[in-house]
Amino acid sequence: MDDNRKIIIRHISRNADTGAAEERIVRVSPVNRWLLYLVLVPGIVVLAALGMFFFAVFLGLFAIAAAGFWLRLWWLRRKLNQSVTAAEGEYQVIEDAEIVEIKSDRTESK
Repeated sequence: MDDNRKIIIRHISRNADTGAAEERIVRVSPVNRWLLYLVLVPGIVVLAALGMFFFAVFLGLFAIAAAGFWLRLWWLRRKLNQSVTAAEGEYQVIEDAEIVEIKSDRTESK
């Protein structure tokens, strides 16, 4: 078997009595490697599917919020345009006005 395709795990620990570093090489058998692949690949597929699901939910909520915001802006612009056209109705300019009578409900105290 090719040495580049092997999974080698190095375990380094210290001896409790001497304090010296001890190195141990653990070789993973091909059966264990394939079992690892059989567990990891479906797990990654499930996580990718969940990621796509939550992204789609987030994108849908964002689209709904954007549509609501656009609708609110459209409604305000419509109301503003209606008020501008209502303010531009017919009017008549009065050049000379005269005050005929002044009424006051206040009583002046001396």
